[in-house]
Amino acid sequence: MNAFRKIALVTGAGSGVGRLSAIALLEDGWTVVLAGRRAEPLQALAVEAAARGQHAVPVPTDVTDPASVQALFDTIEQEFGRLDLLFNAGVNAPAVPMDELPLDAWFNVINTNVTGVYLCARAAFGLMRRQSPQGGRIINNGSISAHTPRPCTAPYTTSKHAVTNLIKALALDGRPFNIVADQIDIGNALTELSERMTRGVLQANGRTAPEPMMDATHVANAVRHMASLPLEANVLTMTVMASAMPFVGRG
Repeated sequence: MNAFRKIALVTGAGSGVGRLSAIALLEDGWTVVLAGRRAEPLQALAVEAAARGQHAVPVPTDVTDPASVQALFDTIEQEFGRLDLLFNAGVNAPAVPMDELPLDAWFNVINTNVTGVYLCARAAFGLMRRQSPQGGRIINNGSISAHTPRPCTAPYTTSKHAVTNLIKALALDGRPFNIVADQIDIGNALTELSERMTRGVLQANGRTAPEPMMDATHVANAVRHMASLPLEANVLTMTVMASAMPFVGRG
């Protein structure tokens, strides 16, 4: 059991916002459990962290599989005896008319962004409730799409509406156990998956236009800020977005 560092779990830690958030937490002295479907990028990040004197533990995990999530949390409890922070990342689907989207793509988004987030939050809630000292923080990756959707994003928008209300339920249900819940709504963070947006995104008026983007490290820094707060303080929701993107006034 690690008695010196707080323990964080980051899902989707192999790429994008998940990876950057894991790096930010490592820089702040957290021991970070790296979860994701692909073992190679998790292991590579753990090796990089070790070279910097940081402690990262890669645990390949499919968050849509209850048995895989249970194995992940069994590893955390056996290795460290507690969990202080969970950050849940997510996935997207191709932007096409909903009748053209394969059902497999719908199920992947819903199973990852809703069921996967719930399974990890549920397991974290249980561990944080029974550990001593009791409590912890759960941060879910939301989206501005939960408030104002883009065209042809029904699966993603639906999933992020669910996340928004799940975080409120977690914040309420966690109060007796010193468990707090935060959500970060992200708009146009530049990653390998969102780079296409710089070349053009379908707008509500039917035209396609490039959109301003922001460095994704700003999202990681927001996660870092949330993680640094004492449990008596909470950021229930935060929007971090490219300042000039079409969100306010979208449509």
